[in-house]
Amino acid sequence: MDAIWAVLMGAVAIGGFAILTSLRVLFEYQRGVVFRLGKLTRAKGPGLIFLVPFGIDRMRRMDLRIVALDIPPQDTITKDNVTLRVNAVVYFRVADPTKAVIEIEDYYFATSQLAQTTLRSVIGQSELDQLLAERERINRVVRQIIDEGTDAWGIEVTGVEIKDIDLPQEMKRAMAKQAEAERERRAKVIAAEGEYQASTKLVAAAEIMQQFPGSMQLRFLQTVVEIAAENNSTTLFPIPVELFRHMVGPGEPVSDEVKARALRAAAESMVEALPQGAERGALESAAKTMLGMGGERRAKDPARTPGSDS
Repeated sequence: MDAIWAVLMGAVAIGGFAILTSLRVLFEYQRGVVFRLGKLTRAKGPGLIFLVPFGIDRMRRMDLRIVALDIPPQDTITKDNVTLRVNAVVYFRVADPTKAVIEIEDYYFATSQLAQTTLRSVIGQSELDQLLAERERINRVVRQIIDEGTDAWGIEVTGVEIKDIDLPQEMKRAMAKQAEAERERRAKVIAAEGEYQASTKLVAAAEIMQQFPGSMQLRFLQTVVEIAAENNSTTLFPIPVELFRHMVGPGEPVSDEVKARALRAAAESMVEALPQGAERGALESAAKTMLGMGGERRAKDPARTPGSDS
């Protein structure tokens, strides 16, 4: 009886141990590819799964998360015979865990090698200008080729990004000269457009000044003021004779009305400048007398011709 009880206890212990060792817990991003006696059954998970104990069922865990694969720098030659070094990054994930286990020994290493080969091939078929200006298109082409090659392995390539393009120093200097020449060309075109717009404005200004000759003298005086602001230089410029026309010639006759206005303005200025005190009254009377004399003189000689001598 004791022997039977011992056997039962041993069997229960072995069964409990077998059950505990046959339980597996898989996370949400994991799948378990199960082999029973070496034959594929199916992929299980996530959660709690049960395996036949005693080595009958074997499981291999597969991670379904996206993997960022860094492609080492690749020395290659473009279509226009420019040597450069390019490195990129490939983003892929396991889409079919069963194929990733059965169809390929090491999908990570195989994807890396295929990405390096494809990158060199695509760059060799592209010119340098296309590689620099159409990087998005190059990324799509490389991703499509790698995705087609890894589809049979159960791998899905989600993206390819070229990180860096290292050019030789000679090519960098040549590109810098090209960019400098392009900038100079743009500057010359802009300067020419500015000269054209300025010439149209000058033509319009000349038409206005032609109608009003006095504006030319005002403009001349403004130019003189601008030149005089520079104290560290000596400037020689011609003086128009028209400025001295009123000094060297008899000039146009001045009417009595203009003389009266000038005399009145002088008297009013003198009255405003009189000092405060007892002498102000006498001086103010003299100024008013001067104003009255000017009016009386105009009244006594109404037939006086403009410009005649006094």
